[in-house]
Amino acid sequence: MTDRLYSDRLFSDRRDAGRVLAGLLGHYRGLPGVVVLGLARGGVPVAYEVAIGLGHPLDVFPVRKLGTPGREELAMGAIAGGGVIVLDEDVVRGLGLRSDTVRQVAERESRELARRERAYRGDTPAADLRGKTVIVVDDGLATGATMRAAVRAVRQREPAKIVVAVPAAPESTCQELSTLVGEVVCATTPTPFFSVGESYWSFAQTADEEVRRLLRAAASARAGAPPVRTDLAILRSELVPVRDGVPSDEVLFDTVGGARFVLIGEASHGTHEFYAARARMTRRLIEEKGFVAVAVEADWPDAYRVNRYVRGRGDDATAEEALAGFRRFPAWMWRNADVLEFAGWLREHNERLDERARAGFYGLDLYSLHRSADEVVAYLEKVDPGAAARARDRYSCFDHSDGDDGQAYGFAAGFGAGESCERRVIDQLVDLQRNALRYQRAQGLLGEDEFFHAERNAAVVAAAERYYRTMFGGRVSSWNLRDRHMADTLFALSEHLGWQRGEPARIVVWAHNSHLGDSRATEMGARGELNLGRLVREHNRGDCRLIGFTTFAGTVTAADDWGRPAERKIVRPALPGSVEELFHEADHKEFLVGLTRSAGAADLLRGARLERAIGVVYRPGTERQSHYFQTRLSDQFDAVIHIDETGALEPLERTARWERGEVPETYPVAV
Repeated sequence: MTDRLYSDRLFSDRRDAGRVLAGLLGHYRGLPGVVVLGLARGGVPVAYEVAIGLGHPLDVFPVRKLGTPGREELAMGAIAGGGVIVLDEDVVRGLGLRSDTVRQVAERESRELARRERAYRGDTPAADLRGKTVIVVDDGLATGATMRAAVRAVRQREPAKIVVAVPAAPESTCQELSTLVGEVVCATTPTPFFSVGESYWSFAQTADEEVRRLLRAAASARAGAPPVRTDLAILRSELVPVRDGVPSDEVLFDTVGGARFVLIGEASHGTHEFYAARARMTRRLIEEKGFVAVAVEADWPDAYRVNRYVRGRGDDATAEEALAGFRRFPAWMWRNADVLEFAGWLREHNERLDERARAGFYGLDLYSLHRSADEVVAYLEKVDPGAAARARDRYSCFDHSDGDDGQAYGFAAGFGAGESCERRVIDQLVDLQRNALRYQRAQGLLGEDEFFHAERNAAVVAAAERYYRTMFGGRVSSWNLRDRHMADTLFALSEHLGWQRGEPARIVVWAHNSHLGDSRATEMGARGELNLGRLVREHNRGDCRLIGFTTFAGTVTAADDWGRPAERKIVRPALPGSVEELFHEADHKEFLVGLTRSAGAADLLRGARLERAIGVVYRPGTERQSHYFQTRLSDQFDAVIHIDETGALEPLERTARWERGEVPETYPVAV
């Protein structure tokens, strides 16, 4: 009999695969006389979850592949305890292997088997299998040679029944094994089958110490004690307390070091604690470490209006007036109480400094197609009216598409129903750059900044045109285009400010975790997505720091769907198996984990776990699908700050729906 759940499925790691197998083996839960054996080493984490899930004892069963000399990845057979050897006769005959060659390899692997038996069990005897139902578990099968060797060795110990259980194997291998044992459970049978590792998102090698730790944990659980949580012990020993999400100056400055780019994220676009803590850290970096700019996940013209205000150049009299440019959904991302407070502080800070030393506020995003085009024309009207007329003519190709976000244009151009403006917007950008020196001189002292503002707006129009044209063709291409634009803008800003000051410019970046954590360490990276964090690391290896935020539960400002009103919504407790749940179980209200300085925590968090991401839309009803992805946190960030319970960001325009908030699921029982 062969049981399987899917023909194809990607497991996050071996522990995830074990939990799936435990579900398929549920008919053995509670039965007497059952023993679970994990084939060492990779099968033990899988078997641990099976044993814990079914409530049966766990033991380790070392089996070694017999690698072909000179081609060790090719198995000519396998060896198990008790002197059991299974040979692949096709390989042996096909390669003309001599019997003494096979014997030498078998003797060497036999010694390794004996070493592992001692290393894993010490003086503890192997489990008694006589008359028992034995569930033999591995992390996957290819040819099945190691499992056949294990089955033959187990049979020598006279069990009543042998069950083979694996997360992934070819259909043919599962069928072959079903003729040798009482039951075969193959959770997945991918077609075509390339390798066991292809069925896992994270397939890191299992170490001897992990095998020993899992055996101890399983034994503790059988004795009635709670499973050993070495992960929590490691985490608690290395976490660093923070206050209101902000580490001490000593910890902050040590984490940042001499980096020029410090990217500080957020796990949602609507959490007060993330925004407030990020602002306070940025203040300290500006005051004490010479940072000269804040670059945010916002449109360039809207943020530049704030930049003019904080540097004492604009027409706005107050910080709230300066934030009025943020009208496009979701306005609360930047029109909120925390950004208002930061903008007011930055204006006061700058008033004490010379013009060149003042810190600025800039946007990195590309949604402002129409507004950026208007900014280019308005700039040229001041310095070159003839060029303004040409720009107005070039940008007129957007006139047939209504709205400010460019989606109408993108839909029409992407499906061939309207004119493509690609050539025109590129010509305009080149034309502007060709006249850079003349335009800068025309405005005197402020000419450099005003030209840079116009040039970036022209670049935004070009990037937005490509973005809206490709957004209907696929998520990956449009996402990558957007984050490449943000990286290009950041690097252009760095070069501009560095040239003005005569030294490298140090910049803080504010954006969502999904943009700032290195995508190569996430499930999105496996799908081909890159992001700003990855591009900054590649461009400035060792000269940047990526800092993320997480939370377990609380409230958040978010909408039910794109373009809908902001609401104060309840954030559900984080899912089991997530980074957030692990941090919650550390039982500290808030803390920082330095992933480049804390070796134990870094190793712990290098395994695959779920991570939550809430944007401007929050859908708790489909939370796993809508808001979680797999990540290796140690490779995603340099440091993470966890705040266990967080509250909703306060919009400057507080609607009745936001004031009322979401009714708890326990209403009217909850008090």
